[in-house]
Amino acid sequence: METISTSSKGNRIRLLDILRGFAIIGTLGTNIWLFADPGAALSLLSLQEGIGTVDALVNGFLAIFTNGKFLGLLTIMFGIGLELKYQKAMRNGRPWLRMYIWTMILLGLDGLLHFIFVFEYDVLMSYAFTGIIVAFLVGLRHQTLNWIMAGAATIHILGLMLITVAWVWIMNDETILEEIIGLFQETEVVYTTGTYLEQVQFRLSDFIGLRFEAIAIICMNLFLYLLGIRLYRAGAFSQDEKGRAIRKRLMIWGLGLGIPLNALVFVPGNIFDLASRYLFAPVLSLGYIGLLAFLLEKNALKWILARFEMIGKTALSCYVLQNILGSILFYSWGFGLAPVGNVYQVLGAWVLITAIMMIVAQLFVNYFGVGPLEWIWRKCSNAPFKKVG
Repeated sequence: METISTSSKGNRIRLLDILRGFAIIGTLGTNIWLFADPGAALSLLSLQEGIGTVDALVNGFLAIFTNGKFLGLLTIMFGIGLELKYQKAMRNGRPWLRMYIWTMILLGLDGLLHFIFVFEYDVLMSYAFTGIIVAFLVGLRHQTLNWIMAGAATIHILGLMLITVAWVWIMNDETILEEIIGLFQETEVVYTTGTYLEQVQFRLSDFIGLRFEAIAIICMNLFLYLLGIRLYRAGAFSQDEKGRAIRKRLMIWGLGLGIPLNALVFVPGNIFDLASRYLFAPVLSLGYIGLLAFLLEKNALKWILARFEMIGKTALSCYVLQNILGSILFYSWGFGLAPVGNVYQVLGAWVLITAIMMIVAQLFVNYFGVGPLEWIWRKCSNAPFKKVG
């Protein structure tokens, strides 16, 4: 039986690295469609068009298991990471708020540069903002955290219901829908014919509009950050019987509820389009935590889990790398393959970029121990506090 808690060095939780790597690869599984067809972002949210065709069914099947699920998983992982840093700061007597807020400022700067120069759907800025909020909350009593989680979930669900009403109306109003499609077609022109500098200018010209999702999911992020903290404190990643029982429940309930809930995206009328990505997805994310823990404990799929682990140890570097590779592969200043409508070609690109990430991550871990961005981030994070504590 494989260990859940520690890596070969004994100072990392191996399952967390595996989950982090799995989430990075899965995030690419969603983003690859945005690279392949920059003007078809609406198709990620709605599967109604073309339903019944083989390509649409394949795309729908993938959407059930990928769209938003890894965004939720990655958010939970960030929450767990925050808790680990908090516990370390408390043990070592370090100035928690100053240290963590500084690291989140660095993460936000990384996200801003990533947004400007690489990819408009960056998630790092949203995580940085959420991390700063949670940094002030992490030391509160469990009961208080439960109330905050309930409040964040309530606000998110109510907001999602209002947006869903507007979404259904838009998707059934041909005039408005045509205008929105026209805007996305302008996006496609920029990424399929524009120069690199024109694409940078495009991202800068509509900064707030392109950050709408990152802003809209703040309450969801807050809930999932705190959920990650509560899972860790409950012993979900310990090697004892209690930890195994929690992980088993996550797998059974997460997969058992998450799969049918996310399959509701096939229901006509666009009612569950947004819920599938922003409400039901995290349920399946929890199922993935339990599933990968089960595979690790059973010593199954050792090679692939080891590859996930390497990517997890270099997660920040691999996240930026996959988007750079996607840009080179599909955008006009690179190989210019976009737009690609064939679902199997898109999946082939996903596999290719994932394989490159696996090789690069292995090389970085073998020779340097971490990825380049992890190294820079660690140095910059610790520099102001070397003499503290």
